[in-house]
Amino acid sequence: MTLDDLTDGLHARFDAKVAAREQALPAARRSIRASANAIRAVHRGELDRADELIGESRTALDAGLAAASSHPDVRFAGYLQDAEKEYTEARVTRALVAGDPLPGPDELGVEDAPYLNGVAEAIGEGRRHILDLLRAGDVGRAQGMLDVLEDLYGVLVTIDYPDAITLNLRRSTDVARSLIEKSRGDLAIAAMQLGIERALDEHARRLEEGS
Repeated sequence: MTLDDLTDGLHARFDAKVAAREQALPAARRSIRASANAIRAVHRGELDRADELIGESRTALDAGLAAASSHPDVRFAGYLQDAEKEYTEARVTRALVAGDPLPGPDELGVEDAPYLNGVAEAIGEGRRHILDLLRAGDVGRAQGMLDVLEDLYGVLVTIDYPDAITLNLRRSTDVARSLIEKSRGDLAIAAMQLGIERALDEHARRLEEGS
């Protein structure tokens, strides 16, 4: 092999790798943006719009994965895993708010580590929904949501593997735990206030009946 042949081969391979990266990176960004917008739509109660955005996120993610399929270093550089995580967060948040069964990684077509990190971040979105329910005075549904979040956290704490394998899941799990504890406190206060209000209403009713 001549030096010219060697040089041409190196250039061709690097050109292909750069081309793959230039397709995969924008696709990952599009997927992440669509997932974030889908989560906002879920919290606004616009589930049809959320589904459209989730579909856009999946399409962009698939395009990025296809572009990087022949280049493992591009495929696992991190940004496509971030897109998988955000896509998971959107899908799990949608399921939590709608009361649907939670999808698993195989159903979503994502790797296990991004999936688990997406679930951990969805716990934060679940807390946001709890606060929305408490503001609406729906303590019962808020308690139901907290129960689901605690179950999810119970799964996360069993994944005791090195951070390099789980993509720093331990940190995400710690954040999820703190959010659940805050939600538990918020719910306890709301339940106490609701009890006081009911007691006052009952007292007022008895006064009216006795007058």
